[in-house]
Amino acid sequence: MSRILDGINSPEDIKRLDAEELKELCSEIRAHMVDCCSRNPGHLASSLGAVELITGLHYVFDAPKDKIVFDVGHQAYAHKILTGRRDAFRSIRTKDGISGFPKMDESVYDAFGVGHASTSVSAALGLAQAAALSGSGAKVVALIGDGALTGGLAFEGLNNAGDSDTDILIILNDNNESIGPNTGGLHNYLLAISSNPAYNRFKDSVWHHLGATPARNFLQRWLKSFKSFLVKKTGGDLFESFGFRYFGPIDGNDIGQVVRSLRKLKDLRGPRILHCITVKGKGYPAAEADPEIWHAPGRFVPESGERIPVHYSASRYQDVFGTILCDLAAKDPKIVGITPAMASGCGMVSFAKAFPERFFDVGIEEEHAVTFSAGLAAGGMKPFCNIYSAFSQRAYDQIIHDVALQRLPVVICLDRAGLVGEDGATHHGAFDLAAYRSIPNTVIIAPRNETELKNALYTGSLIKEGPYIIRYPRGMGEGADWKNAKYTALVPGKGEKLRNGKDVAILCLGPLASNALDAAEALAAEGSTSPAVYDMRYLKPLDSDILEEVCRTCRTVVTLEDGCLKGGLLGAVAEYAASHAPGVRVLGIGIPDRFIPHGKQGEEREECGMDAESIAGKIKNLR
Repeated sequence: MSRILDGINSPEDIKRLDAEELKELCSEIRAHMVDCCSRNPGHLASSLGAVELITGLHYVFDAPKDKIVFDVGHQAYAHKILTGRRDAFRSIRTKDGISGFPKMDESVYDAFGVGHASTSVSAALGLAQAAALSGSGAKVVALIGDGALTGGLAFEGLNNAGDSDTDILIILNDNNESIGPNTGGLHNYLLAISSNPAYNRFKDSVWHHLGATPARNFLQRWLKSFKSFLVKKTGGDLFESFGFRYFGPIDGNDIGQVVRSLRKLKDLRGPRILHCITVKGKGYPAAEADPEIWHAPGRFVPESGERIPVHYSASRYQDVFGTILCDLAAKDPKIVGITPAMASGCGMVSFAKAFPERFFDVGIEEEHAVTFSAGLAAGGMKPFCNIYSAFSQRAYDQIIHDVALQRLPVVICLDRAGLVGEDGATHHGAFDLAAYRSIPNTVIIAPRNETELKNALYTGSLIKEGPYIIRYPRGMGEGADWKNAKYTALVPGKGEKLRNGKDVAILCLGPLASNALDAAEALAAEGSTSPAVYDMRYLKPLDSDILEEVCRTCRTVVTLEDGCLKGGLLGAVAEYAASHAPGVRVLGIGIPDRFIPHGKQGEEREECGMDAESIAGKIKNLR
């Protein structure tokens, strides 16, 4: 049986469809997403909920002349499918396949590249101003949701856009979720009517007395209209205070309502916002029932919704973090946990359950998370602030000004440091080592295995000044027996020699030490050379005793780090050698000076020469 979707190769193809065909197309898009993502995992629930919004946008507007800007990109799968990437969608997030996020050099329909939250309003405002200045006549729409509206950048964009007369349309995809359930004042404001006790007591009382009667059906329709009026009144007050004309709310999963609303708003002038209520995971029962799990569910059986379990050969670093933080907090009532909307991803769910009064999910607000942590520290608490490495870039000034300058004892845990795999360039934690090494008063540690992470967290709980930055990668550990290891405080600036050798020394930072050891053993076995291997452990302060030793005994020093080569461990060791041992050659292995595309984590490390075979080959070819 042929599908409507099979004949859709560009947005122009959907403009010939009638209302019923549009409904069927939306169903087919969802089925295609589910089928592809069941085999090749991605961000599913958010995109399922946004199908009608995206289909309606392409039906009413004229991309690529008109510009559609997405926030985060988790919502944009239908956009990719409708813009000539239907078949390529099967390769999404794989090496040499299409990106999981909108990407300007992938398609002319991707008006702006995204991957981090809250950027859409600012980018769309810039595109709208450019269209006005150039006279292109392009319409500009920003689709924001999945928690992105809580970010400070979104409010900066709204504030600027509302104060202008720029023609810009904001679509608010209000689904009550980000990666997990939304938190914060704005979320509560938008949903105040739905959760109002008086409203719900009245509704329940009427339901009980009326039973299943025609009068109840009539009242249900009336209450829905009344609730819509109240939400429009309160929501409109908020956005109109920014200078926007507010419309809605509408049912964002009703393609007819979406198309009619967009047609009315398309040619209006000035800043305007359309509030759409959607269901995250719409159309797939398992995802609707548990949208947090189905945000990124992994592989699953599409017919039943049964998720295919992943068996790990070792503990994941995020799970080690969560377990140890709970153990430390049970012994120390001053320990608190902070996350910018990444509780499930960073392993802090167990901490939230065990210590709800000491757990703070601040929403997608990395800058606030760091300064809030600084305030907690100034008040005598011991904050552990967990942020993905790539997202911590947003809080650079706060780490400098609010933590380091004041020497406040904040432990900043950088999850997903280094190459992260399928999420690609927008999510690689490539720059934290180089970025934070230059900050005074800062300690940076990169544990090489699970036990070292356990001890780094314990050491962090003892600090009197900060910031104390712990960085560790996404995924499985090295198989160390961390559960039975005793807590040991790690002395800042003290590394460890892992292997004796001569002529060549490999200085490692983080779990790549295991690859260095494998490479050294392989080289020694074939008799070409026998490198010494050191775990530097700390990037800052560096172990000067190790540096003095290797510069005295080796002609060549090779640094190995899961971070950008410029400015990280390579830069630190090269600076030392230039001052103390100018005759020693320093070479680096790490992330080169370019953005690494998506793929499996192992594939990305091979591309950067971080695997054991590549390390051995580079050392063997030294001249």
